[in-house]
Amino acid sequence: MAFCTKCGKQIPDGNTLCDECAAKQSSNSFFKWNGKDESSSFDPTDIQNNKVMAVLSYIGIFVLIPIFAAKNSPYARYHANQGLVLFIVEVIWGIFCSILNLCLGLLRIFGLLFWIVSTVVNAILGILSLVFLALVIYGIVNAATGKAKPLPVLGRFTLLH
Repeated sequence: MAFCTKCGKQIPDGNTLCDECAAKQSSNSFFKWNGKDESSSFDPTDIQNNKVMAVLSYIGIFVLIPIFAAKNSPYARYHANQGLVLFIVEVIWGIFCSILNLCLGLLRIFGLLFWIVSTVVNAILGILSLVFLALVIYGIVNAATGKAKPLPVLGRFTLLH
């Protein structure tokens, strides 16, 4: 499922021009984002019937439930894509933080200065991790209220079609 980068209308797969506004579309389907509310391009019945699946998309590993159980719902699939991208980035962030904490932990044996530096770095990483919580809440609120708004920054990536 593709959406026009100019007007947000759904575009059939393979089309390079939007039927609504005639805007040329990018051929790169992995990287697209328009930042607009795309709710009007989904069937209201589909939205109503699949809100729970859409909400599950943003709760970590539970993203697999809508991916497999609601694969015929464009609304659930839209949110499952965003939830999957968010989950993958969270896992990468977790691995990065773990490796950095291991390295900082090794430096702590050298004295108070290294201990202070590692504590400050850990505090900064913790605060940055709150961004993921904010994105989860944003996605859940949109899914529960029947909206299809892309996540900031991460909403431009498409893994599920």
